[in-house]
Amino acid sequence: MNRRNPRLLVIVLLTTIAAGVAARTEAKPPNVLFILTDDQRADAIGLGGAKHLKTPWMDRLGQEGVYFKNAFCTTSLCSPSRASILSGLYAHAHGVIDNFTEYPTGFKSFPMVLQSQGYDTAYIGKWHMGEDNDEPRPGFNWFVTHKGQGKYFDTEFNINGQGRKLIKGYYTTIVTDMAEEWLQRSHGDKPWLLMIGHKAPHSFYFPEPKYEKAFQHVRVPYPETAFMLDDKPDWIRQRLYTWHGIYGPLFEWRKQFPDDRPEAVKDFEAMTRAYWGTLLSVDDSIQRLYKLLQERGELDNTLIVFMGDNGILNGEDGMVDKRTMHEPSIRIPLVVRYPRLTSPSQPRVVAQQVLTLDIAPSILELCGAPALPGIQGRSWVKLVRDGDSQWRKSWFYHYNYEKQFPYTPNVRGVRTQTWKYIHYPHGDGGPDRHMAELYNVEFDRDERYNLIADPRYARVVEDMKAELFRLMAAAGLSPATDKMPLDEGIKQELPDQKIR
Repeated sequence: MNRRNPRLLVIVLLTTIAAGVAARTEAKPPNVLFILTDDQRADAIGLGGAKHLKTPWMDRLGQEGVYFKNAFCTTSLCSPSRASILSGLYAHAHGVIDNFTEYPTGFKSFPMVLQSQGYDTAYIGKWHMGEDNDEPRPGFNWFVTHKGQGKYFDTEFNINGQGRKLIKGYYTTIVTDMAEEWLQRSHGDKPWLLMIGHKAPHSFYFPEPKYEKAFQHVRVPYPETAFMLDDKPDWIRQRLYTWHGIYGPLFEWRKQFPDDRPEAVKDFEAMTRAYWGTLLSVDDSIQRLYKLLQERGELDNTLIVFMGDNGILNGEDGMVDKRTMHEPSIRIPLVVRYPRLTSPSQPRVVAQQVLTLDIAPSILELCGAPALPGIQGRSWVKLVRDGDSQWRKSWFYHYNYEKQFPYTPNVRGVRTQTWKYIHYPHGDGGPDRHMAELYNVEFDRDERYNLIADPRYARVVEDMKAELFRLMAAAGLSPATDKMPLDEGIKQELPDQKIR
């Protein structure tokens, strides 16, 4: 037949070749651009309801992809949360329970898996596991970081273990410059993973000069809940005048402290404006990277994940900083753009509760890479694409008292879609010494009313206690194995200057 119809033969051959090319293109693993901010609240992004802070490029990722409106960290502290993102494990399982512990040598991470699958991998920016170590970490072919927190201006970076170099300029801009330079290198035929760790918006907050006055006309009062403490545990009131309270130094934005005068709100206002200002530069960074990928023809074959490591309290219940299980502390922004997950013309909003633990398994599934064994997170790929009737309805929170920052007790709690129960074990195996908290988070999102002492909710309390015990047991924690330090109480002294 083909001899009699050579034109048909050509058509068949061209169709076969085109199908093969399409199949190879479809099968090609995606690049991964992972962008992590430090202490960004879930409402410090337009999609999350920011009123004054405009983040068009953060929003664009969600508007062309997926916005997870109920994303949470399982320990609201930088290093533990980052280790959970990498490993898919709770803090008690990976062992990074404070800000001074390295990612364990014996644990795999999703970058290690991707590297083993032929990805060209890089990390640039704030690593924040191991305060005094700026050397390259496993899983990365290129690694640039610094010791400790880094500085908003003029940070000394260790460039891939080849030596330290003071790079003058604004942190967010410098990290973005280095990211662009790495992206434009030859990666051969390899897919790539680039992780960017921003310093912003971690304290102490210093915006880029062009954004120093971006919010100077915005009034920022203390939140109403700062004065609704009658039904709260006493440790929250004790925290008011400390490093983590609204009447304390406010990360050095208040020079004379403690100060509970009404007019001292001006210092709180200045701090909040500066926090927002640092995020404007992060939004600029996203714009630069988005446009670079677009120019290189790589945008639609790149899985872009943008998220925060943990939230932060900004005056709620009279507190600043994080660590607690209250909503501003545990909620994080999370947006994902990847056309093979969902088309830019059909963006999704996911309402189910997703966790930092879910990032590693989700990225690996989307990259067609082997799963990390024995993890506690779950991939949300099916949830996004088709819905998942078996998705989690509850999860537990875990934080251990820190002697270096003695402003938050041990915390164990459970959150469902409707309720949140928090209790504060003393650490000696005996009864709790702090009042517990119970909130209906479905209708009381601001956690104004602690229902723990209301007899009408006694059954809810018992059910939540049982659910917390069940979840912890499933994750390998029992009263015998749940080790924690002794709660030495809320203290007034400031933390050491070197670790702030």
